[in-house]
Amino acid sequence: MMRLPNFRFVAPTSVHEAAELLTSSSGDAMLVAGGTDLLPNMKRRQQTPGTLVGLRHIAELRAISNGDGLTIGAGLTLADLVRTQKVRESYGALWQAAAQVATPQLRNMGTLGGNLCLDTRCNYYDQNYEWRKAIDFCMKKDGGTCWVAPSSTKCLAVSSTDTAPALLALGASITLVSANGSRRIALSDLYRNDGIHYLTRQPNEILTAVHLPESTGWRSAYWKLRRRGAFDFPVLSAAAAAKIAGDGTVESARIVLGAVSSRPIEVAPAASLLVGHALTDEAIARAADAAAQPSRPMDNTDFTLVWRKRMTRVFVTYALRELRGDDVRDLRRRVSRQELL
Repeated sequence: MMRLPNFRFVAPTSVHEAAELLTSSSGDAMLVAGGTDLLPNMKRRQQTPGTLVGLRHIAELRAISNGDGLTIGAGLTLADLVRTQKVRESYGALWQAAAQVATPQLRNMGTLGGNLCLDTRCNYYDQNYEWRKAIDFCMKKDGGTCWVAPSSTKCLAVSSTDTAPALLALGASITLVSANGSRRIALSDLYRNDGIHYLTRQPNEILTAVHLPESTGWRSAYWKLRRRGAFDFPVLSAAAAAKIAGDGTVESARIVLGAVSSRPIEVAPAASLLVGHALTDEAIARAADAAAQPSRPMDNTDFTLVWRKRMTRVFVTYALRELRGDDVRDLRRRVSRQELL
């Protein structure tokens, strides 16, 4: 049995108090909300903070408010997010992504902010301490070699968050709070293409809220490839959003790939091919072909990398067909093993 290392636990009741605790910890503290990612990592000795700052007693982190769009507290559980009617009706890609994270039990614990900050994953990293020690560790923790590509100068662990690609396609921004103040940035600016330093969030900052723009005229969809129909992390995901005029012409679009790099990849050239056109089979095929070009999965998750790259075009096609209004319910059942209706 893997056991947690010793640590001190504190449970602040406000964001300000939590930020002060992070600042005074001298870099030895980490945030924990649901703990579905951090606690297993601690058991494997991948992360060993001396202090955990619990966020579950901070009510403002679970708030949802309307305005010119929608603001969602980062501490809202994924289960509560899925139950939010406004998300289901107006931000379909986010609803679909949250509904496909792990299992109902984990969605009851895991939070939106936690999923956005999910640690990068790799077959050589997500093992117990003894296994990793036997291969002389890896670059991401305690070693100097990336066993995915031994000649690589950087870690190639992959981003496996479900909600980030969906939110990037929806044009989301986030608020980060520290003891020194707050800042609002585009969600895309939160991520780096680096398996170790994959977030630009500073150690003393708390992700407090996600801001979604007005959704009028927009449609969105999220598709996820994994071995099992539940529980598994994505080994490929595709999120797409488009603003469609009354005549069916695409006015604006975004396509985002997940689980093929150390950060979600927005494929702007592919999305631009849709603008000014209806979502015909030909237009969808052009965009899907272009979206597959930057997809360069490595041999660090399930399935072969060649097949995963080939599936990029297929899953972008699925997402764009759903935006067009095709009946994809049977396809969802066969591919995702979920209804998602």
